[in-house]
Amino acid sequence: MAETRYSDNDLQEFQSLIEEKLVVARDNYDELQRALSHSDDNTTDDTAPTFKMMEDGSETMSREETAQLAARQQKFIVNLENALLRIKNKTYGICRVTGKLIPKERLRLVPHATMSIEAKNKQ
Repeated sequence: MAETRYSDNDLQEFQSLIEEKLVVARDNYDELQRALSHSDDNTTDDTAPTFKMMEDGSETMSREETAQLAARQQKFIVNLENALLRIKNKTYGICRVTGKLIPKERLRLVPHATMSIEAKNKQ
């Protein structure tokens, strides 16, 4: 008979892994937020108008990229937090499509995965 869930020891291992990743992810997110909030650092106020216009355009693009990275990082944090909830509910590592266990190797690489590779490839 196939296993229907991971053992408590396995879940503890994954919880530790996810908690470590959460610390790093939150630090990265905070750093991105700080970068977005410093709008007056390194401005071009004292430079020639043409150069200032080019720099302002570049700064706007950079801020947009930083905002996208921050949004992505926030989504990653939410996914990791949801994985911790699944561990608590003892449903972690079960593919939401097939109902089978997601291989440990995949969960170690993508600890917030909710689908097996098989199910993901069918999407």
